[in-house]
Amino acid sequence: MFRSLITGLPKVSKRHLFQRNYASTLAFIESSKDGSVSRSSLSLLAAAQKLSNPITAVITGSQAGKTAQALKSSFSCNSLEKLIIFEDSKLDTCLPEELTPLLVKLLKGNDYSHFVVSNSSVGKNVLPRVGALLDIQPVCDVTVIKAPKTFVRPIYAGNIISTIECPAEKKILSIRTSSFAPIPEGSTDSVAIEKGTDIPPCDLDVTWVKTIVTKSERPELTSALNVVTGGRALKDKDTFDKLLSPLADVLHAAIGATRASVDNGLCDNSLQIGQTGKVIAPNLYIAVGVSGAVQHLAGMKDSKVIVAINNDPDAPIFNVADYGLQGDLYKIVPELTEKLRN
Repeated sequence: MFRSLITGLPKVSKRHLFQRNYASTLAFIESSKDGSVSRSSLSLLAAAQKLSNPITAVITGSQAGKTAQALKSSFSCNSLEKLIIFEDSKLDTCLPEELTPLLVKLLKGNDYSHFVVSNSSVGKNVLPRVGALLDIQPVCDVTVIKAPKTFVRPIYAGNIISTIECPAEKKILSIRTSSFAPIPEGSTDSVAIEKGTDIPPCDLDVTWVKTIVTKSERPELTSALNVVTGGRALKDKDTFDKLLSPLADVLHAAIGATRASVDNGLCDNSLQIGQTGKVIAPNLYIAVGVSGAVQHLAGMKDSKVIVAINNDPDAPIFNVADYGLQGDLYKIVPELTEKLRN
């Protein structure tokens, strides 16, 4: 039967037929400056396994070798077959203008049927450029993978959940990593590490000037297990810090904010959660003086337990909260902090 089907097709080599049907996933792995694998990339690999393809992971930057060894020795990913590392310091900053030519080169041809990146700032910068150069429509912010060509993603700030079937031969996806549990600890000793050397040059005159990092001893917002978020009701920066910091310290939590808080100068914009900020899914989310606009809910409604503190009984945040405390937050938050401390 198979032979007769090949006979009836236009003249094309059997080898070419095999390449066209070969299914494999290329995953872009992000790492920190010390070479550790980012939590979002561990969740990315968990999502990639649901595509039921063998996975090749690409790691870039001067610490790529260290990251590859950490991934191979400390985590278990059954579908991971190969790690390709490009050890070059010019890729440390993950500038999309530097990364895109390399990723496009890897994706040309028939080696990969899927390409996945985290829905992080790096992924959001790279994926549209890759899609444009390969003439492929990306599928963004995937929260569920039903099949290798069927995906679920939120639209209209999460008010509608759409199921998309992508018929393209090559599919490029960004994954909302907060929707997937990270791969477990363990080891994947059988994974081969391949060193890549041919890095295409950047055609654009782009230079990384400097990095300005907000230093904090608190957990990183996107990976924190507990998050305390302040809204517009906190009025000013001093009130924001004075009220939320003790509560966050007791819970070993990260601090987040609504867009209104950021726009009003209550905190740094790196703390913004929502449709135009960071998307998180911690175990515990405490919303202090947060009204619950749909744009903010899009960034935190997947949290395991949501606690809302607000004096407005009609605030939309109560519709998604597991526990609600209605009253004066200037009295409730210090009392709650003291009880937790004791």
